[in-house]
Amino acid sequence: MNKKLFLLGVCLLSTAVFPQTKRGGDGRSWTFAVSGDSRNCGDIVMPAIAADLDRTGAGFYWHLGDLRAVYDFDEDIKMRPGIKPPTIYEYESFVWQDMIESQINRFKIPFFLGIGNHETAPPKTRNDFLIQFADWLTMPVLQNQRLQDDPNDHKLRAYFHWQERGVDFIYLDNSTTDQFDLSQQVWLNRVLDRDATDSSVKTIVVGMHEALPDSLSYVHSMSDYANGVQSGRLVYQRLLKARNVDKKQVYVLASHSHFLMDNIFASDYWKANGGVLPGWIVGTAGAYRYALPSNAQKNSPIAKTNVYGYLLGTVDPAGAIDFQFQEVKEANVPTDVRTKFGPELMRYCFDKNSAVTALP
Repeated sequence: MNKKLFLLGVCLLSTAVFPQTKRGGDGRSWTFAVSGDSRNCGDIVMPAIAADLDRTGAGFYWHLGDLRAVYDFDEDIKMRPGIKPPTIYEYESFVWQDMIESQINRFKIPFFLGIGNHETAPPKTRNDFLIQFADWLTMPVLQNQRLQDDPNDHKLRAYFHWQERGVDFIYLDNSTTDQFDLSQQVWLNRVLDRDATDSSVKTIVVGMHEALPDSLSYVHSMSDYANGVQSGRLVYQRLLKARNVDKKQVYVLASHSHFLMDNIFASDYWKANGGVLPGWIVGTAGAYRYALPSNAQKNSPIAKTNVYGYLLGTVDPAGAIDFQFQEVKEANVPTDVRTKFGPELMRYCFDKNSAVTALP
């Protein structure tokens, strides 16, 4: 084959699989979508999210980790009609491929993929995640950003960032209890130091799986382990500096807890130790739904559980972001997905996939 034609074909294929996000601003508002935790019933809920994004016109979708259960069978696999229930060995061998085929492939827009604690649940490891999802972690926009930061940086990591239309999107890896380790903290500080002197960066959005410590959702966060508390507080303080000293607009997103909650850093601790950053938990992409913290209704205007969906972020020309939750219901599930999984599993996912008995 002619070498030039071959290279052209590779470029076209890359563009088709991983569409490029728009880099320059045009003075208009634009949108993106984010949520996490697509285990348990994600093969049903994620296609509904993907279909709804056709309506919203979001520029990309950002997944905040926990793709599949791994430590146990996902219900959308175990209860799937027409197949023999797999052994645990069979499940672990194909579960991430199932996520690609049943979830990621439904999206027509760029799909940014974060790591969660279930991606490191035995027998899976962080390195297994890097190998399986290398194509998404080396998307041109991520690879170009990494090499722009450091032309000699060729190491694949589970944390990354990219800049788009005046916003620096940063994903941090807190999937294991040794995080944030020193290497990741050094990397983050370098990214934020560059942002501080870059007038084109108006806004910083930091996503991760577990919420930073001392939030209103104290349990099931980085508050659960000593290194998480110590390193998470350092990261939070550095983000406060980005807002208060560097004059950037800062937003912090997480999932891990399977509910929707905003204003999560309006805790007594952060009110007394530097201030409150805008923060959300949005673990609503299909996972077994948890009860809300007892303080949720008092402090979080939009707190909800027993819902699936995503946050739609609308970025205005000045870089301010308005986040609105977009709920997806059973009616949003595409017809072919309904047919594949059958009415019994559909009922389970929308009526019973919850620790809370009083469903809306």
